[in-house]
Amino acid sequence: MDKTTISNPIIWADVPDPSVIRVGSTFYMVSTSMHSMPGCPIMKSDNLLDWELVNYVYDTFEDNDAHNLLDGKGIYGKGSWAASLRYNEGIFYVCFSSLDMNQFYIYTTIDIEKGKWERNVIQGLHHDPSMLFDDDGRVFVFHGNGDIRITELTADATALKPDGINQLLLETEREGIMLRAEGCHAYKINGYYYLFFIDWPKVGNKRRRQLCYRSLNLLGPYERKLMLDDHMDYRNNGIAQGGLIDTQDGDWYTMLFQDHGAVGRMPCVLPVAWENDWPVLGQDGRAPQTFEVKLPSTSPKPLVISDEFDYDMNRLALNWQWNHNPDPDNWSVTERSGHLRLTTGHLANGVEFARNTLTQRTEGPACIGTTVLDIANMQPGDRAGLVALQYVFGSVGIQVDDNGERYVAMSVNGRADGSEGETTIERARYEGARIYLQIECQFDNGDREDIARFRYSSDGEIWHSIGGPLQLHYKLEHFMGYRFGLYNYATKQTGGFVDYDYFHYEKLV
Repeated sequence: MDKTTISNPIIWADVPDPSVIRVGSTFYMVSTSMHSMPGCPIMKSDNLLDWELVNYVYDTFEDNDAHNLLDGKGIYGKGSWAASLRYNEGIFYVCFSSLDMNQFYIYTTIDIEKGKWERNVIQGLHHDPSMLFDDDGRVFVFHGNGDIRITELTADATALKPDGINQLLLETEREGIMLRAEGCHAYKINGYYYLFFIDWPKVGNKRRRQLCYRSLNLLGPYERKLMLDDHMDYRNNGIAQGGLIDTQDGDWYTMLFQDHGAVGRMPCVLPVAWENDWPVLGQDGRAPQTFEVKLPSTSPKPLVISDEFDYDMNRLALNWQWNHNPDPDNWSVTERSGHLRLTTGHLANGVEFARNTLTQRTEGPACIGTTVLDIANMQPGDRAGLVALQYVFGSVGIQVDDNGERYVAMSVNGRADGSEGETTIERARYEGARIYLQIECQFDNGDREDIARFRYSSDGEIWHSIGGPLQLHYKLEHFMGYRFGLYNYATKQTGGFVDYDYFHYEKLV
C-alpha cells in the first residue's frame, strides 16, 4: 500500500485560509489571495502533501481605482478573503466576500483545472463564508464573526433564495475572547451538521484554537467542543482555521494553518479520528510534525519558480501574480523575446503604489530572488528594481535623477519605526545599462529574526551589499507574507521602460 509521510507545515509559504475538497482521488484547495491578481488560486494534490497550482478563479474581479491601485490606497488587506470551495453534482463552487466592495461573490465552473468561472454577486458582506449542500437539495451559507448567521441560496447556489432562511444561527462565546469565532467550515456527516471555527482567547494559552459546533438539526441547538489548542512548539502561534477531508479509503484529515512570522500563514495537515460522532484532531491533543498517510507518494511541484520570460503569448506562468489589477497596455513578454517589459503608464509616489508590480511568494527557511534588467530606456524620475513587498518593504533598484544620472539604491519605508514615506538608505552612481539585483530572505525558525538582505552587481559575478539588512514584519495592513516583486514606475513622466531578462529563484535549506 502506498504511503506518504506528512511533514508539517506542508508548505513553508503563505497559503492562508485553505479550503479543501476531494473529487475522486484528487484533492483540490483554494486559499485567500486578497489584493493579488489573478486571485483565488486553485491547487491540486494526490496525497495532501504535494500541491500544484492549476488555475485561478478570476483574473480580476472588480475594475475601479482602488483595485487598479490608482486611488493612493489600493485594496491592501482587503480584496477576497477566506474563500470556500465546494463540489456538487458536477459543478465546482468558490465563494468569498470582499471587504472593500461589501459584496459576496459566487463563482462556478465544471472544469476546476482549466475551465472558465462564471461570476455571480450578492450584495452585503458574508464574512468567512462556508457553503453547504444539504441532502434535500437546499443550499446554505454559514458566515459571521461571533454572531454566526445562516443564509439560504437558490438551488443553483448563485443568488439569495426568496423567502429562504436568513437569520442568526448562534452566538459564540464572548467571555475572555479576543477574537470571537469565525472562519467557518460547514459539513453534514452521518446526520450531524458540523461547523468548524477558530477563536482567539485572551486568557489561558492565549492563542488561536480550533472549535467545533454540531447539531442533528440545521437550526440547532448546537453543542460546542474544543478540537485543538496547540502551537507545534512555535512561538505560541496556534494551529487553527480549516476543515475536514476524507479519503477514498475512509480515512479523515484536517488542513489548518499557522501564523509563521513574515513568511506568512502556512498550511498544516493533521490526522482525524472519530469518537462518539465528534472529530478528534491530531494525536493526543497535539499537532504532529510528522505522520504517515495511506496516500500515494508523488513528486513535489514548485510553488515559486525561476522564469526566463520565454513566452509565445502574453500569458505568464501560474506562479506569478500581479500586485492589484495589472494594466495590460504596459507590460509584455512578447514585445522583446525572452524578456518581461514593464512600461510606465502612470505616476506613483512609491513602489507600494506602482502598477504592474509582478510578484511571487517567498519561502522558508530561506530563499533568494535574483534578476537582471536592461535599464537603458528609463527616463528621469523613473524607479525600477526588485522589492521584498509587505507593509514594511525594502527594495534594491535603479533611480534616475532629473538630470538623467542613474543610481543603484536600497530603499525602505519608515513603518518599522512608526514613520511614513519611502526613504533611500544608501545609493551609489551606476554607469551601466544592465544591472543584476538580488534579495535574500531568512525566516525565523525559532532562533533568529526575519531578515532580508539586498545586493547588486554589474556582471552577475561580483556582488555588493547595499543598505544593510531589513527586519521583516508581518503586518495586517497587507495581511500576507512577503513577496518578491519586479517593479517599474514613474515619478515625473510616463513612457520609460525596462526589460527583465530573467527571475531566478533558489530555496535554501
